[in-house]
Amino acid sequence: MSRQVVRSSKFRHVFGQPAKADQCYEDVRVSQTTWDSGFCAVNPKFVALICEASGGGAFLVLPLGKTRAFSHPEHREAPVSLASSLQVWEIPDGGLTLPLRESVVTLEGHTKRVGIVVWHPTAQNVLLSAGCDNVILVWDVGTGAAVLTLGSDVHPDTIYSVDWSRDGALICTSCRDKRVRIIEPRKGTVVAEKDRPHEGTRPVRAVFVSDGKILTTGFSRMSERQVALWDTKHLEEPLSLQELDTSSGVLLPFFDPDTNIVYLCGKGDSSIRYFEITSEAPFLHYLSMFSSKESQRGMGYMPKRGLEVNKCEIARFYKLHERRCEPIAMTVPRKDTVARLEEEMKKLQATVQELQQRLDRLEETVQAK
Repeated sequence: MSRQVVRSSKFRHVFGQPAKADQCYEDVRVSQTTWDSGFCAVNPKFVALICEASGGGAFLVLPLGKTRAFSHPEHREAPVSLASSLQVWEIPDGGLTLPLRESVVTLEGHTKRVGIVVWHPTAQNVLLSAGCDNVILVWDVGTGAAVLTLGSDVHPDTIYSVDWSRDGALICTSCRDKRVRIIEPRKGTVVAEKDRPHEGTRPVRAVFVSDGKILTTGFSRMSERQVALWDTKHLEEPLSLQELDTSSGVLLPFFDPDTNIVYLCGKGDSSIRYFEITSEAPFLHYLSMFSSKESQRGMGYMPKRGLEVNKCEIARFYKLHERRCEPIAMTVPRKDTVARLEEEMKKLQATVQELQQRLDRLEETVQAK
């Protein structure tokens, strides 16, 4: 990836800090399935992840503070009955002491496996689901009824991703038919769509960002991973299109509307890239990249209300390893820290310059002899 000179930004020095070993969740068997999702959901009380179990359909829910392994494997399982149905579970505040066997409500309406579930950002008890039957349903969880249906006439093939706009008035979808659609779900109408936002054949992901824009990740015709920013009112050409690398993992985008930073996490990668979105060209600015030695099998993203803002934390990810879940805090250094680092950098540069001058004088002396 080409590295441009980083412009002035208060997020220029954001860095990732992995948790210490005693703050990681050990002995968790992350699912081996190949579905391109994060496999992990987080809120200020719990972390939940899809885990490996005979027969499938199991997930593990842990209180955030309980980082040690369970000693009994049955505590890992909370089975789902049918692949085409959704079950909503209520987790007690103190966490689980026994496996849950009965859900609060079962939502039945899909005819094939459900791959995507997304809560409405503003309305209570409103849940969206998308299944392999190419149907999107919006549910009233309180009554267990589907209140809106977007049939397979809207999406003729597998739905890769669904994202609500911040006010919940629109949804953005990506589909195997290589189209990204902006849909007004109440009317069931497609208000805008883009054919082939990325030329490659691999899955595309799309999310809403700020000021009526969407961000997509995908692949070029030469299988290079790309990230693009689009104005939903003018989808003919992207506002910005950047090629990243030739890795094969699908990039999962996570957008923070408070900082206008988007984080890109690739399954199978060992890094998290982050970009800042602005209202002026070139609109999408590369900031930095957090890297580690081990690759990630999935990723969870903590809502802003669960962060330690007194420690200048602006995001937190939960990275899934084969048998471990590792929190990673994204932090903005304090001004005095940044100033100290810049001062140390100046001193280091002066030291390097002095050493170079000494080396030059030494060479002159040797040549003179």
